[in-house]
Amino acid sequence: MTLDIILFLAAAAFIAGYVDAVAGGGGLITIPALLLAGVPPLTALGTNKVQSIFGSASATIAYAAKGHMDLRKQAPVAILSFLGACLGALAARVLPTEILETGLPFLLIAVALFFAFKPGLSDIDAERRMSPTVFALALVPLIGAYDGLFGPGTGSFFMLAFVALAGYGVLKATAHTKLLNFASNLGGFVVFALAGSVIWKIGLVMGVAQFVGARLGAMTAMRFGAKFIRPLLVVVCLALAFKLLWQ
Repeated sequence: MTLDIILFLAAAAFIAGYVDAVAGGGGLITIPALLLAGVPPLTALGTNKVQSIFGSASATIAYAAKGHMDLRKQAPVAILSFLGACLGALAARVLPTEILETGLPFLLIAVALFFAFKPGLSDIDAERRMSPTVFALALVPLIGAYDGLFGPGTGSFFMLAFVALAGYGVLKATAHTKLLNFASNLGGFVVFALAGSVIWKIGLVMGVAQFVGARLGAMTAMRFGAKFIRPLLVVVCLALAFKLLWQ
């Protein structure tokens, strides 16, 4: 690849890292950028997993350093997300995804409407509607498997689960979402890497840019909290939904 294309991909990764650290949806930027650069679709997905690991790791470290999550306590839940993503990525080779492609935009619109109009959403925790055990054993591997199987909107679905079912405040939900998204990205990456569907040099260059962007995004989210995260999450969900509908 020429230098201008590499710089274009790095810039896309930086912006995606910033957005993803706050509201998810970074793949909405990086995957089209990789395709525009001439990367084949399957390799684009694998390379995207490489760079997205850097972004989600950067955001996770930033949130944990400020005390918004306990990495040691959440490690078992992250492992479940990782295993779910591995199974989902393996299933992607044999299962049709047409049903997901058809229904996903409407699910994302529903998520956007929830965060746009749900009263009382803030950075303060609310009442939990599902036990931690059921949440960890049922929902987390399921969303992780979705990330490995298909992917778009994974962060939004984790956010919705944490806020609506676990009762987390918006900022706390964002922090925990990035940890579980990191784990699911890692699971999908393992399968793609073993299949040889990765351009390592491009993935690592984009990864460095995404790491920096994600750190800045996490700092912004921690500074402004729900009043910044909510509208950006709504915009990202709607943008991803309309992109999928257009396709």
